[in-house]
Amino acid sequence: MENFVVTVGRQFGSMGRPIAKKVAEMLDISYYDRDIVEEVSKRMNAPLSLISDKEEGAKFGLGKYAKMLRPLGSGTTDLQDKIFSVQECVLQDFADKGPCIMVGRCSDYLMRDHKNLLRVYIYSPLDARVRNCVQYFGMTEEKGRKMCIDVDKARKAYHRHYAGYDPGSTEYMDLMLNSNNFGIDGTAELLANVIRKNFGL
Repeated sequence: MENFVVTVGRQFGSMGRPIAKKVAEMLDISYYDRDIVEEVSKRMNAPLSLISDKEEGAKFGLGKYAKMLRPLGSGTTDLQDKIFSVQECVLQDFADKGPCIMVGRCSDYLMRDHKNLLRVYIYSPLDARVRNCVQYFGMTEEKGRKMCIDVDKARKAYHRHYAGYDPGSTEYMDLMLNSNNFGIDGTAELLANVIRKNFGL
């Protein structure tokens, strides 16, 4: 089987990241998340702190939580556009290395021409996501609800700016999973089975 790529978009608090990581472990394939930001920093010969600062997208009023939400920001400055351009090269290079899962960062859009691609979006009802924020991130209910709303808004702006459509748009997704129905382990197992079947593993 040739290299395949699974991109995972997600609503904040849907636990898409740990689900994706668990799937990668189950299938013994590469998992790319913060590695993307670190590689962008290296290629731009810029401190990770500088890239992170520019990623925060202060214009969306996300403050100190911004790094949790969108590691590659949502602004339209020259530097942010440069970061996105370098990110595209990084993702392409990662895809060439072998089968992998990529989380966020418009990977569904950037990988759109990859021959073996599965685009996944993980979502969950707001109340369930708020509960996850309390249970897994140690937030209060009020803060968790605000984060879910703010992060989703910022991700939508970022994705719409660079990809031209909202994250999770059904027209551009191959599979959408409500993680509240299956939990982290159940969703990971279900997704792993779909990937095995889809790519003949």
